[in-house]
Amino acid sequence: MSVESLNIEDHLRGCEEVMGYHFRDRSLLQRCLTHASIARTRLDSNERLEFLGDAILGAIVCELLFDRLPEEAEGELTRIKSIVVSRSACARISLESGLSRYLILGKGLSLADAVPSSVMAAVFESLVAGVYLDGGLEATKAFVEPWATQEIEHALQSTHGKNYKSLLQQFAQKSLGATPVYQLLDEKGPDHSKCFKVAAAVGAEVFLAAWGPNKKEAEQRAAENAWHQLQGEPAPNESE
Repeated sequence: MSVESLNIEDHLRGCEEVMGYHFRDRSLLQRCLTHASIARTRLDSNERLEFLGDAILGAIVCELLFDRLPEEAEGELTRIKSIVVSRSACARISLESGLSRYLILGKGLSLADAVPSSVMAAVFESLVAGVYLDGGLEATKAFVEPWATQEIEHALQSTHGKNYKSLLQQFAQKSLGATPVYQLLDEKGPDHSKCFKVAAAVGAEVFLAAWGPNKKEAEQRAAENAWHQLQGEPAPNESE
């Protein structure tokens, strides 16, 4: 919304109602919502708050994942975290919660058909920082955790969020009485940027191999191929 068309106090109050948090420092909330396109200087916009909020959001999500997934290794926790704190996830939260309606934008952006997703993502991160500065860590967790938990569920249920190594191991042990093993078949590229080709094997059966930018990711993709093939479905990852 452009600054010319709003009553700022009503605007801030509406944002607080959506957030479920009331700021002691209303000027801080206004800065959280102010895009650089309307700010007097970039320091008056939400850019610095976005920087801080990104780090705080990451820490809160890491703790949630650490507690929620006690059997997962560091690599898988990192993979899921990257989905949950991604720009697309933050933009989705802003849109679904209605927070994006309270952005204070320059005329060019406010008249556009759609606010860019990067701008919607930035306002959520800025508000995370704002709550942290205004009310401390516990207040920030209360604001973030319902949305972060929803995004974690979304990540775990989506194709990109599934841990196919775990799924394959559970299926293979229960249905086939065997534990999957992973075979490194090939690698290519310079030392600083290698790719790896891995195949999953269960008993005597070797499934379609997959390439990955590191061994962990190659194993995950190979497990995904094996899991789909065991379900009678095409393998989703290329072997060449």
